Amino acid sequence: MAFTVAGSSRLGWLDALRGIAALVVVFDHSSYTFMADFRRELMPQFNTSRYGIMVFFLVSGYIIPASLERRGCVRTFWIGRIFRVYPLWAAVVTVFLAVNLLGIAEMRDFGQQSAVTVAVAHATMLQELLGTPNLLLVLWTLSYEMSFYLLVVALFTVRLHQQSAAVAVLLAVLAAVSVTAGVVLPASALSGLVGTGPLIALASIAMVVAVCCASARSPVLRGFGGVLGGVPALVLIPLNGTVPVWEGLVILAVMFLGTAVHRAENGQTTWRCAVGAAAIVVASAVGSAYRYGDGDHFTRRGWIVAFLLAVLTFGAGLAWRRRRVPRMLTGLGTISYSVYLVHPVLLAVFDSTIGRQRQDHLALEMAFFTVLLPLCLLTYRCIEAPSQTFGRRLAHRMQPP
Repeated sequence: MAFTVAGSSRLGWLDALRGIAALVVVFDHSSYTFMADFRRELMPQFNTSRYGIMVFFLVSGYIIPASLERRGCVRTFWIGRIFRVYPLWAAVVTVFLAVNLLGIAEMRDFGQQSAVTVAVAHATMLQELLGTPNLLLVLWTLSYEMSFYLLVVALFTVRLHQQSAAVAVLLAVLAAVSVTAGVVLPASALSGLVGTGPLIALASIAMVVAVCCASARSPVLRGFGGVLGGVPALVLIPLNGTVPVWEGLVILAVMFLGTAVHRAENGQTTWRCAVGAAAIVVASAVGSAYRYGDGDHFTRRGWIVAFLLAVLTFGAGLAWRRRRVPRMLTGLGTISYSVYLVHPVLLAVFDSTIGRQRQDHLALEMAFFTVLLPLCLLTYRCIEAPSQTFGRRLAHRMQPP
C-alpha cells in the first residue's frame, strides 16, 4: 500500500520509527485474537508491546521539548498539543461508546466510579495515574505523554530545560534505587489512600490552573504554573501508576534521554554527555527489570530484550537520519497516531463479531491490517490533518508579539 500523506523529509527517520512502533503495538494486541499460540511462545522472549511504546517514548522525548523551545511560548505549545492529541482521541472514544451501545463492542467495568468521574479523569488524559481504568487499553501511554508535557513545561518555565541528560540520569538512578530498596506499591496506591474522586478533582484543578498560569504573560505566573504542573506528574507516576514504580520512572528517563540525544545532535550539549546518560539509563532499566524478576504477565527476559531492541532501533534511526527514508515508512509514521488509537476499537468489533480464534490464523491477522491501514489514512485526512492545521493557525494568531 502506498501512502501519499505529507511529511518532513528532515524528520523522516522519526516518522519511520513511529510507523514501525505502531505496527508492532498493533500486532501485539491483535495477536490475542488471531495469533494466540504464537503470542504465548513469543512474549516470554520478546515483549512486543514494551518494544513499541519505548520507541514511541524515545521519539516523543526527542521531538516534544524541541517543539516547545522552537515556539518559545508555552501558550502556543499547549494549543499545538491540544489540537494534535484531542480531536482524534475524542472521535475514537465517541465511536467506541457508540459501538458499545450498539452491542458490538464491550466496554471495561469502572466499578463504583461515576460516569462524571471517569469522564473528567479521561479528559485530563491522566486517567492511568488517577486510579481510573482506561476506556481503551492503549490510552495508558497517553497519561505518561501528558506527564512528560507537564514536566517539560515546568523545566522550561524555570529555565532548567537544557538539563535533559541530568534529569534522565536522576530518574534512572531513582528507578534503580526503588527496585533495589524493594519499593513495591499496589496499583493506584495514592487513590486507595485519599480516594479516587478527590484525587481526580485535585489533579484536574491543578492541571487546568497550571496550564493557564504557565501560558500567561507574567513571568511570575508562568513560573508558578510550570512548577504546579510538574508536581502532579512527579507525584502520580511513582505513587499512583499501575506499572511498578521503577518502570514508571524508567519511562520518564527514556523520554528525557530522547531529549538529551536531540540536544547533542544540535550542539546544545556534548555527545559524551548524551552517551553517558544513555549508558546509565540502559543499565538502570536492565538492572531494574532483572531485579524485579518474573511475574504473571511479565518476564524479565522479554522486557529486557524489548527495551534493548527499542534503544537499538532508535539508534539505528538516528544513524540513518541523513539518508532517504522509504515513503511507505514515513507515511505509516504520519498516520501512526491514528493506527495507535483506532486499532483497539476495530479489534473490539472483530472480537465481538468473529470472536477470538482458537488456532493461529495468519490470514486473518493480515486481513485486520488490510482493513485498519486504509481506515487510519481516512481518519488522518478527515480528523488529524484538519485539526492540526487549525491548531497551527490558532497558535500563530496567539503568538506573542
